[in-house]
Amino acid sequence: MCAAVYVLSTVTGYVLTSALLLKCPNLLHRKRRGHFLSRHISHRGGAGENLENTMAAFQHAVDLGTDMLELDCHLTKDEQVVVSHDANLHRSTGINANISDMVYNELPLYRCNLDVTFQRACICAGGEDKRIPLLSDVFEAFPNTPVNIDIKVNNDTLIKKVSELVVKYDRENLTVWGNASNKIVKKCYKENPRIPVLFSFPRVLQLLGLFYSGLLPFVPLKEQFLEIPMPSIITKLKDPDRLTRSQRFITWLADTLLMRKALFQHLTARGIQVYIWVLNDEEDFQRAFELGATGVMTDFPTRLKDFMDRNGISKPQ
Repeated sequence: MCAAVYVLSTVTGYVLTSALLLKCPNLLHRKRRGHFLSRHISHRGGAGENLENTMAAFQHAVDLGTDMLELDCHLTKDEQVVVSHDANLHRSTGINANISDMVYNELPLYRCNLDVTFQRACICAGGEDKRIPLLSDVFEAFPNTPVNIDIKVNNDTLIKKVSELVVKYDRENLTVWGNASNKIVKKCYKENPRIPVLFSFPRVLQLLGLFYSGLLPFVPLKEQFLEIPMPSIITKLKDPDRLTRSQRFITWLADTLLMRKALFQHLTARGIQVYIWVLNDEEDFQRAFELGATGVMTDFPTRLKDFMDRNGISKPQ
């Protein structure tokens, strides 16, 4: 009897302590002080309004007042860091070649029309700018704009070169980098721990395990940004009638587990920003901000700006 009472009181104490620290994490962890706060994030510069990852897209987003540019990096044969999502150029340029096999000056121009990955049956028609830019071009043109860098391949030279550029342009306080791969994120952190990193996919799974077990309030976290999809948008990207029952269940389960207000509130209280991608509809913007997300990543920066203006969602100070 005494043993049972002891176990019950111990478990009760743990649950109450965990609940308290979930709400008030600064009792155990010092809140991270970030150098920037991003609510409006332009995915690939705004792939629904200009050709993705072009200087024209980035300029348009910055002119609108975006808080952050999201982009992707690869390395050319002559070790130039270029801004491009795909390793192979076929989708974006029509040329079936890998970026890593070509020197920068040989890279072809983008197609006139590109599909918008996160908007079903949507094509973006580009203007005059079809050039694949260098990362240094972006840094030079937008010295005060935070940039979110997806390191697309597990390449030590690419990681080193990106770090060198970040340091050269004095952007360690204006840059976040990472990848879904934990190996890449570990290499990024090892190369330059002064540049904040994103949660990798395995670390997101660990984060959820800690959250649902009640252990999260007790565990230190090195990452400063959680960047996750809103799983429910898959029903807008694919024909709902073609989704199988198992696909619907998995989508529902992933959405239920990931989209948790208590989790987002706990992380933001610890100074960890939460970004949800890639949202292109007003109902999804609304849901993300109601859940407590720090920021929304979109292909349509004008659409998101108009939504924020109408709903009084303030820009970061």
